[in-house]
Amino acid sequence: MKHNSGVLIGGTIVLVTIFIAIFAPLLAPADPYQINPSQALLPPGSPGHILGTCELGRDMASRLIYGARLSLGIGFAAAIMASSTGLLLGTVSGFFGGWVDTAIMRAMDIMLSFPYILLAIVIVAVLGPGLVNTLMAVAVLGIPFYVRVVRAAVLSIKDQEYVQAARLIGCSNGRIILRTVVPNVLSPVITAFSIDVGWLILEAASLSFLGLGAQPPTAEWGAMLASSRQYFILAPHVALEPGICIFVLVLGCNLFGDGLRDALDPRLRSR
Repeated sequence: MKHNSGVLIGGTIVLVTIFIAIFAPLLAPADPYQINPSQALLPPGSPGHILGTCELGRDMASRLIYGARLSLGIGFAAAIMASSTGLLLGTVSGFFGGWVDTAIMRAMDIMLSFPYILLAIVIVAVLGPGLVNTLMAVAVLGIPFYVRVVRAAVLSIKDQEYVQAARLIGCSNGRIILRTVVPNVLSPVITAFSIDVGWLILEAASLSFLGLGAQPPTAEWGAMLASSRQYFILAPHVALEPGICIFVLVLGCNLFGDGLRDALDPRLRSR
């Protein structure tokens, strides 16, 4: 893994973003919600506002720093919820098979038959706009991905000798799953998690951009992009800066996830 540039670059981007999110109160030069109409749409490099100001005179650097908290928080929380649910359903589906496997996988197929963003819009439309409902919506979107990954891993190991040996000594199904199966499927789940975080961040930002996620004046990158798009010609920085932040963070997550997958998969590592 030490020679994998993707892991290094992506990991650096993610770690820097995590650092910024954790220490946002110390790093932010101003209150991200302080309105100052007399300083609206100042360009980057203005005195006291290194990245300029938004349409209401709020400091862009501070809003971007606090936005990292929400974007990362939603991405990681949604990925944890999706991976936990997917691990449970995928393990049950692959281990027991039969009608249980059929029922779970048909439900996943139905979910996958809808475009992701359309399904997210439907969920948020039913639950109502807001950060919590956005989190729930994007978490639901990630479940089929984990179910398929875990089920495939379980099917590949459930007939292995060490699993059969556990059956022969009288271990219950629950004990076999918890002590033998789950530890052996965590590697692909971890890899999928690292890739999925970036995708879920992008989905959450998309919902906020459409007005279904974070609501103004929340300092969230997707919401910032939505509120600033009408000022793009007059002051392009108010739209470009949150857009660049989303792009860089998602790219970092994808690079790290792809590099981690290559490092953990011996078939890819040997190429």
